[in-house]
Amino acid sequence: MKMVSLAQELSSTSYPGRGIVIGRSKDGKKAVTAYFIMGRSSNSRNRVFVEEGEGIRTEAFDPSKLEDPSLIIYAPVRVLGNTTIVTNGDQTDTVYDGMKAGESFEESLRCREFEPDAPNYTPRISGILNVADGKFDYAMSILKSNNGNPECCNRYTFTYDNPIAGEGHFIHTYMQDGDPLPSFEGEPTLVDMDDDIDAFTASVWSHLNPDNKVSLFVRFIDIVTGEYETRIVNKNE
Repeated sequence: MKMVSLAQELSSTSYPGRGIVIGRSKDGKKAVTAYFIMGRSSNSRNRVFVEEGEGIRTEAFDPSKLEDPSLIIYAPVRVLGNTTIVTNGDQTDTVYDGMKAGESFEESLRCREFEPDAPNYTPRISGILNVADGKFDYAMSILKSNNGNPECCNRYTFTYDNPIAGEGHFIHTYMQDGDPLPSFEGEPTLVDMDDDIDAFTASVWSHLNPDNKVSLFVRFIDIVTGEYETRIVNKNE
């Protein structure tokens, strides 16, 4: 698979929806993840990321304008031991509980499907980063309708052992804007990675569509020590 510029990939469409990036920093020292949300409706745009323990959650920027909290209020990031879980919905809790009970990442998602938001049937995208004893691996998952048919859920899991420095993968919910919104297709996109958290955060945020972007989370985890740095950017401040 040919590597592409993450910046160019982000700016190639006005509405990739929600997206997860996971990879290894260019200097090889950090495990990197990013998660962003976008919105077309006023309800979707009325959100911010806030820290919660070692993870984050979404909350309404203006609670008085919150219409329907389902599908938009959840914890996108949670940490279970040496594993960081990143997803685009409340399946974060499903993965956390399943893995805590001894299930694999893939097994924990067997009880979940795409979102019940006809006619889009938004895919559920999820990722985990395992960082321990100087080693790092990650996995990504997408649960999607069968070409818009909700009678069948297609399940794909992609695993990456000993990731290469400077390489990452990007998965998002929609191929582009549309009505209904077309679901992501194919493998996660191979993208380039940076080794500076602030430069990486600024690049991702600046290349998301300015009208539709809502919030961004970025974390760099030291592969040797497990210590991490986090950045959160909210359009609503």
